[in-house]
This record gives sequence, structure tokens and C-alpha cells, in this order.
Amino acid sequence: MRYPRSVYRLYDRLRAERRGERSWPASFADRLTHPVPGSRAVRRLMLSGGMRPDLTDAARIPVRPHAGLPAVPPTEVDVTWAGHASCVLRIGGLVVLTDPVWSTRIPGVRPRLTPPGVPWEALPRVDVVVISHNHFDHLDAPTVRRLPRDTRMLVPGGLGWWFRRLGFSRVSELDWWETAEVGQVRFTFTPSHHWSRRTLFDGCRSLWGGWVMTARPDTPAATTVYFAGDSAYGGYFAEIGARCPGIDLAIMPVGAYLPRWFMKPLHMSPAEAVRACGDLGAPRMMTMHWGTFVLSAETPMAPVEQARIAWREAGRDEHDLWDLAVGESRTLLPANTTG
Repeated sequence: MRYPRSVYRLYDRLRAERRGERSWPASFADRLTHPVPGSRAVRRLMLSGGMRPDLTDAARIPVRPHAGLPAVPPTEVDVTWAGHASCVLRIGGLVVLTDPVWSTRIPGVRPRLTPPGVPWEALPRVDVVVISHNHFDHLDAPTVRRLPRDTRMLVPGGLGWWFRRLGFSRVSELDWWETAEVGQVRFTFTPSHHWSRRTLFDGCRSLWGGWVMTARPDTPAATTVYFAGDSAYGGYFAEIGARCPGIDLAIMPVGAYLPRWFMKPLHMSPAEAVRACGDLGAPRMMTMHWGTFVLSAETPMAPVEQARIAWREAGRDEHDLWDLAVGESRTLLPANTTG
């Protein structure tokens, strides 16, 4: 029997109180840095046809599907883009999934434009899943249900009940700037300029953010990858760069940015993503959050094409922009080499 979400949240809170564990506030609306567009703005968007882009260039989205992942020594860091915000990250001897969405469809939008870059059956044993927030294009129930229930789940505060309801036994909820250690990797949950919502009635009930993942922290061999999740542009990026120095690669969202009057408080433009990468102090940027789901008004190839222009105009080395094809992998080399 399935109960309303409010029942699971109440049960989670009562269980935490009984065990003397941490309980979370009923709302994180006080963490918002930009007002979320209201019903009037949404109505204006729908009437203007702002979510129906020209999909003519969808056939140009680069796709390089692979039957499996390339072999990587456990001492190296490798990233495979599976599409949208889903990456397979091999770091510190762990296999980490970011915001895994392998479904053909998610609620409210047309089917995905490109297939997952790696077949689910070809994935190695997943050690850790990191979730940035609960929007359907980042938290997909059919995909999560395919994971073993003892998979380590690192999730935003207030979202643990969702995973426990599905039977996951190793769920860690983090607040901004809190860390979790798994093997040789330190995971730090960082702020973002975004919000959370999964239904009409649960806005900001759980937290949102990004993840800084550092292999072999506190050693000269430390390697750090930042996964932004979803975010508008703002001051948190400079703060993350100051508090988590030495980011080697920033995985940044570049899509879902038009029309600007509606999307600016929700999502960065490609040029803002390049600027945010500079704020982070990261020498390399990987593009994501484009070429998979139709969420906004820009054409499918516009995000990566505009990111290339902004990167070049910023005077950055073209080799340091990882504009990967769906399914493509790349290994992170030491900071003083090209990678």
C-alpha cells in the first residue's frame, strides 16, 4: 500500500526524534536567493509558446554510445557523460553516479532526444549516488529503483525519506558545507542558486545544491571534481572556490536558459556558466544539462555552441572545455597538463 508523501515525511521525522537523530525543517524557502517564478509568469510563458523550441538541429547532437566503460586505473579520475546531468564518475577507486536518469521519459516533457550514453547493464557496481535536488530531470524514480538497496546515497537534507521509502538502507542527508567520507573520497555538499519541487504542494521541502568530490584529500595527489547540479548564476560559486580550493574540473549546466526573462533566476546561460567556472578557480569545465530533455526555448545545440563561444571569448584554452558527446569519456590529467 502506498501512502501520501506527507505520511512518509512524518514517519521519517518521528523516527529521527525517537532515535535522537537529526530532523530537518519543514521548509528551506529561507535558502532561496532568487524568487521562483509564480503562476502568472508560468501562464505568460505557456501562452507565449516559450517551451516549444525549433528541434531541427537535434540530429546534430553528438552521440557516441558505448557497450561499456573504458578501463581506467583506480588511481585516475575518469568522467563519462551519460546525458543531461547524469555522469559516471570513477574517482578514488569508486564508481559514482550523478543525478542518474536512464529513463526514456520524465513527467511533463517529450521523450529524451538522445539515448543514455552507457547502457544500464554495462555499468559496473555503483558505489555512491549523489543527488543535487528533487526535480524530475535529476531524480528519476524508475532509474533509482534499478539500484541495489545497499547503494550509498548522498542526498540533500530533507530528501532522505524518499529513498528510505524505496528501501535504501545507506542514506546520508547533508546540509550545505557538510561532508561525507566514502573510501578515499570526500564529498562536500555545496550551495546553489536553485530550488526544489516535485509536486504542486512540496516547494522547497528539501534542500538543493552541488557536490565537491575530492579523491585522496589532504595529500599532494588530491584530485577534485565539482558537480554543480542545477543553478542560476550568483555569489556561491566564488564562495565554493574559496572554501574548496583546487577544483580540477567543474561539471556545469549550460542548457535550459531561454527565455531569459523566465529562466535567469533558475538556470545559468552558457556565458554565465563559463563565468562561474572562473569564480570557482577551475581550469577545466565540462558541459552538461543539454542535448537530452527539452526543457526550454533554445535550440538543442545552442547551449554547447554558446559555451564554446563564451569559453573562447574568456581567453580559455579550447582543450580545457570538455564539450563531450553523449557517451564520451575523458580522463582527468594532472592540473599542469592538458586534459
